[in-house]
Amino acid sequence: MLFDFEERLSASPFVERIWCAQSERTGDFLSVAASQWEMVVSTYQGQTTITVRGPETRVTPMHVSLLGAEFFGIIFRYGAFMPRFPVGGLVDADLDLPDASSKSFWLSGSAWQFPNYENADTFVERLVKEDLLVCDPIIEPVLRGEPQELSPRSVQRRFVQATGLTQGSIRKIERARYATILLQQGVSILETVEQAGYSDQAHLTRSLKHRLEKHLLKSSTKVSLSSCRFCSRQSLLPELSFMC
Repeated sequence: MLFDFEERLSASPFVERIWCAQSERTGDFLSVAASQWEMVVSTYQGQTTITVRGPETRVTPMHVSLLGAEFFGIIFRYGAFMPRFPVGGLVDADLDLPDASSKSFWLSGSAWQFPNYENADTFVERLVKEDLLVCDPIIEPVLRGEPQELSPRSVQRRFVQATGLTQGSIRKIERARYATILLQQGVSILETVEQAGYSDQAHLTRSLKHRLEKHLLKSSTKVSLSSCRFCSRQSLLPELSFMC
């Protein structure tokens, strides 16, 4: 494996989960599409960088060249967002925040100490306290299919503002991620079709082909497949009722 990986749940209602990883060797891998944004702190040879990474709508080939590099990430729940960094502008993109010192970075005109795996909840709590992180309460109920009093247009506008993606895009990404994880675990194609909710094998093939095949065909190097940017993430699909 490329990474030694650990993850945990968070006490914060704004956070999906928190993870950390250390690169154990160099190599290539494919990062599967991810529908949630995150903040990632990377450390190598005493230099630390914090990056805001937006949702990814496609598979991304990645190369690990730094042996012993350490990564720590906070994956945010659907609906949580930072108004200063609109998620829509970070889809398939990322943003490094400027360093203030070797131990801090600049955010909203102030120097913030780099968070770590242990104090991530305290870091998020401070973001919320200073109104740098907010949450739209209708997003997760909408994903669960709960009716809203707002018009469909208003719901969609707020949805895109908070997640950077449409409801349909999130459903397709999470279903494809779930199918990929099942196939990696050795589940048969037919069972994957049924468990992930595809209409038939052709439907599954078309969905995964868009997000995976072109990168495999272009790659001349044998790669390992990761279901997130650095390591495996828990898909939300089994908890939601997704419709094609």
